[in-house]
Amino acid sequence: MLRFPVKKIRKQFKLLLLLVLLTSAVWFTYLHINQGKTIKLHFNYGKDGERQTEGTDASRKRDTRSSTGHHKSEDTSDSREDEAAVSLCFLSHRSGTDNKYKGQANLHVFEDWCGSSIAQLRKNLHFPLYPHTRTTVKKLAVAPKWKNYGLRIFGFLHPYRDGDFQFSVSSDDNSEFWLSPDESPLNARLLVYVGRLGTEWTAPGEFSKFRSQSSKSVHLISSRRYYFEILHKQDDKGSDHVEVGWRPFLPGLKYEVIDSAYISLYTDESNLKMNSVNHIPQTLASHIRLPEVSQPQGMEAGSIMQHGADMLKPDPRDTFYSTPMIDPSRLENVLPACLYSPTYVVKDFPIARYQGLQFVYLSFVYPNDFTRLTHMERENKCFYRESPIYLEKFGFYKYMKMDEEEDDRPFFFPNPDVTSYLRISEITESQQQPEPNPAEQDRETNRSNPDTDLDPEPEPEEGEMSDYSYEEVEARPGWAEESINWQRTFSVNPMDFELLRSDWNDLRCNVSGNLQLAESEVVDVLAQYMEKLNERNGGIYTLLRIINVEKRRDSARGNRYLVELELMERGRSVVRLSEYIYLLLHRGRQAEESIENTDAAPASAPASATAYAKPLLCQPVMLQWRRDVMVHFVVPVKNQARWVQQFISDMENLHRQTKDDNFSIIIVDFESEDMDVEQALRESSVPRYEYLRREGNFERSAGLQIGVDTIEDSHSIVFLCDLHIHFPLNILESIRKHCVEGRLAFAPIVMRLSCGSSPQEPDGYWEVNGFGLFGIYKSDFDKIGGMNTEEFKDRWGGEDWELLDRVLQNGLEVERLRLRNFFHYYHSKRGMWNAQNKKTPKG
Repeated sequence: MLRFPVKKIRKQFKLLLLLVLLTSAVWFTYLHINQGKTIKLHFNYGKDGERQTEGTDASRKRDTRSSTGHHKSEDTSDSREDEAAVSLCFLSHRSGTDNKYKGQANLHVFEDWCGSSIAQLRKNLHFPLYPHTRTTVKKLAVAPKWKNYGLRIFGFLHPYRDGDFQFSVSSDDNSEFWLSPDESPLNARLLVYVGRLGTEWTAPGEFSKFRSQSSKSVHLISSRRYYFEILHKQDDKGSDHVEVGWRPFLPGLKYEVIDSAYISLYTDESNLKMNSVNHIPQTLASHIRLPEVSQPQGMEAGSIMQHGADMLKPDPRDTFYSTPMIDPSRLENVLPACLYSPTYVVKDFPIARYQGLQFVYLSFVYPNDFTRLTHMERENKCFYRESPIYLEKFGFYKYMKMDEEEDDRPFFFPNPDVTSYLRISEITESQQQPEPNPAEQDRETNRSNPDTDLDPEPEPEEGEMSDYSYEEVEARPGWAEESINWQRTFSVNPMDFELLRSDWNDLRCNVSGNLQLAESEVVDVLAQYMEKLNERNGGIYTLLRIINVEKRRDSARGNRYLVELELMERGRSVVRLSEYIYLLLHRGRQAEESIENTDAAPASAPASATAYAKPLLCQPVMLQWRRDVMVHFVVPVKNQARWVQQFISDMENLHRQTKDDNFSIIIVDFESEDMDVEQALRESSVPRYEYLRREGNFERSAGLQIGVDTIEDSHSIVFLCDLHIHFPLNILESIRKHCVEGRLAFAPIVMRLSCGSSPQEPDGYWEVNGFGLFGIYKSDFDKIGGMNTEEFKDRWGGEDWELLDRVLQNGLEVERLRLRNFFHYYHSKRGMWNAQNKKTPKG
């Protein structure tokens, strides 16, 4: 019988204890190394199995950037078995998670958006709800080799072990990694980031270039899941990539990209329409105005600084629609009736194809609406700056008083507030208007004559200027600073170069604003009108503010004005007046003829139209705009869910803010598959809508015509529209004021935003060539023949100019004004993520 060697064990106890401890230490080290292998992931930015190295992009001029290789694949049987074992362990901790959610994360792609910072991504109109593409990735590493895009990757993270982890993010350009302490997106906080200005970048797999890339210790539990979110912005240069790595919080270990075994979808979007957005998480990371308190020191993700554009400042025109309208009966017989027949109308004259652009004139505006893009002039230089002829004839020095013996009146700065000039007790009789400039009259006559060749670069008249800015003209040679007499230099005539611009619709400079109307002219005209208004109504009105005055010049016959005034009635209530008036200057060539539509004109019209010797302020016959006329927005669409939903939302907001029920939207849908347009309209709060579905390929002209044909009331206004528009709240009244049945159509000039710009930061240019936004009465639209659906059946582009030609030939004027806060969004012509590459990127 064997005996247990108790005595020997007692003698060697210390040695045996040391052996047990050493054995345990070796076993622990083995397990730790084995677990490290299971989270090792491999970059692969090319085809499967390829190992590529990202080189420096020479176009970006990053001389200091080094190429970084990627980890080689170690596809051994041992590693596959180890990963399989860990995956089984991992799956055991994912209780309650559906199998279809495993191994993927949601990826939203925002294409065709300039800039290299996350802050610029957050300014995107469609971020975060309406991306171009919604797909998935299988690991937290993406490199599509594209440009000008933004990414949002989100889902749940599943740790493979309990313990402390450290995270890092690497990208070109900026990126952010957000992590929640639980599965709630609302609790997500910024953990690590690359850059904040858009100038920072890292090479692929470079996890330690910036201090901001690496996180502090984060304690995770393997039985739980944690919401995460990645934001990435890439510009048009460099080697685009973003990846997120992690490691146990132990020194010396490498960061490994988080692989499919440890992520899951936030939600399955495979069967959802693109306008279904309720499932998309709203977080601090995705919110457009990220609170500064949630940012690390020096981080400015999402904060928006005030843009310097003058156009963004408040203007009384923007909200004038909300002021109660004056009783129309108060305006009856205030002025004598007169025939309105401008000489520049080209009715019945043949116009060559697209020549109508040269027969559209601009109106003058008072007070300054600051539509001139002063913040863009350095980027958009007009041709006059290179023309010595214009510099010689219209340079600054021409208007400087260089003779000390000239009049020493002080330099006068016009004041928009001219109420003091118009006190009823101080109103004086109108001054005689000057005789017309013969040269100007000849120019107007030549424009109306189809046999006269049009000069593509008409030279402005004496005292006029081209439609350009004149602020940066270089000084004449020989002017030395030490020889300048400053007292004499600043003794100049009151000169506003904007007032001298011609009403010629120059199509080459697109940063200048609306033409400016002289204050002295406004004061004189309104003094006469206020006197007549109070004579008719017993002196109950006091002028509070001049909101807006628009003038269409006709030197051969007379000037048409739209006057908009804020008045105090009986000292108690404030009302608005918005009315067309006419200042007849000279006897027209057809003045002796009978007035057209005599049955609609007052009996006094013939006499007032033919017998006057001095300028006459009168009421133009058949030139009254209707305050409550229905406006129909007609839009053809196909597979543009994010824009359709934005348009519907804008129309809802327009109705909510203005309380105006007299408008409808008509959407002609060419078999859209990315959303149910009809359902979206049905669920909206727009006052009226019409949904029309048409089979076949997209046809803009046919779509517009189909929409107009559904309108039964021919005495309502049709507004041919585009999806990609930001509408000001006064758009309805602007359309109504500038559309008069049988007389006026309206083609507002919209500002095209640059790539990466927004209504809050309006960098861009005025689309002076664009006539795609067009308001006209349906009766006039039908009269000119509607859209040219035959010629523009299989294409679009040019149909708007062709329509303009026919509008002018039928005797209508086309009002052309730049509207404040009226923006055309930058948008891609086709999708880059799917349409161009025909596939989703490899993750």
